[in-house]
Amino acid sequence: MTRLATILMLCGAMALAACNNPDRYGKGGVSDDSYQGGIGQSALGDPNDPNSPAYFAQTIGDTVRFAVDQAVLTPEARAVLTQQAQWLNNHPNVTAVIEGHADEQGTREYNLALGARRASAVQQFLISQGVLASRLRTVSYGKERPLAVCSDEACYAQNRRAKTAIAIGAGA
Repeated sequence: MTRLATILMLCGAMALAACNNPDRYGKGGVSDDSYQGGIGQSALGDPNDPNSPAYFAQTIGDTVRFAVDQAVLTPEARAVLTQQAQWLNNHPNVTAVIEGHADEQGTREYNLALGARRASAVQQFLISQGVLASRLRTVSYGKERPLAVCSDEACYAQNRRAKTAIAIGAGA
């Protein structure tokens, strides 16, 4: 019986070790410039072309920030979202996924709920600006996809956000 217990403990330890990836975000975390849902930067088009995803992301802005523990849109966020809505209304073949994010403070469950409220706030604002609800979807990542990884306010502020990720073309 002790041999069986030892084997089970070793198997459990190996399984847990296989799940550990301390550098899962790379050095300094995931960057919005390098992470585009598996899409390379060149596939996003020319940032000078007003019809390209790169223009949407870089010129209009695909990210809005939030205050600590808040899902209330700031005046700056509303200005960015107004431009996003205009762009989306001019590009009816585009759908969007609004990603809600939180900083690393708090529990996983709390941050998932907070990210969902942030994504919903963005979605409701875009709908109020004429974007069809059927073109928008929300997802919350909570604290699971930080832009910056460190334990100070500068990092936390970068991670309190909602990002509008767009998809163009067939099936979009």
